[in-house]
Amino acid sequence: MAFTLEIGQKAPEFKLPATDGKQYSLSNFSSSPFLVIFFTCNHCPYVIGSDEVTRQTVLKYNSKGVQFVGINSNSKNTYADDDFNGMVKRMNEHKFPWLYLHDESQEIALAYGALRTPHFYVFNQNRELVYTGRGVDSPRDTSKMTENTLDLVLDALTANKPLPFNKTNPIGCNVKWDGKDAHWIPADACDLV
Repeated sequence: MAFTLEIGQKAPEFKLPATDGKQYSLSNFSSSPFLVIFFTCNHCPYVIGSDEVTRQTVLKYNSKGVQFVGINSNSKNTYADDDFNGMVKRMNEHKFPWLYLHDESQEIALAYGALRTPHFYVFNQNRELVYTGRGVDSPRDTSKMTENTLDLVLDALTANKPLPFNKTNPIGCNVKWDGKDAHWIPADACDLV
């Protein structure tokens, strides 16, 4: 099996605490026709650089039945800023229109095969993966962006049209794995395309 979830595979289950004080699992989103799960964090310049574009995408597609869930799997031992308190602070500051879940054990990052922050996974009504990869082609500096890949995918998906992409390589910082060097990636992790 590849490190990262393959197209057509089902969304792995999870039960994780969120910054709003509640716990969420996959079943909490069963009423949404489409689900976007993205691995993110508090400190990464690629996340910070593209958060406002992600906000615009969320606001555009919420009314079209797309639910967005951010998951922070980064180890606080590698980056102290990525701890749960930092997540709560960031959500209070920015009021992002998505749920922000904490995967402290990193089991969910492994189940999905998260490579970078940000890394987006788009699931259809049956919670089968239809797209995995980047949100935009220049997340660190969106003024240089030429393509909002996630927007193009969701535009097609919500209009019941063929998707322009199923896989792209996520662009960002690698997930910060506990007990490892900040730049370490699992041996079986590789580019998606």
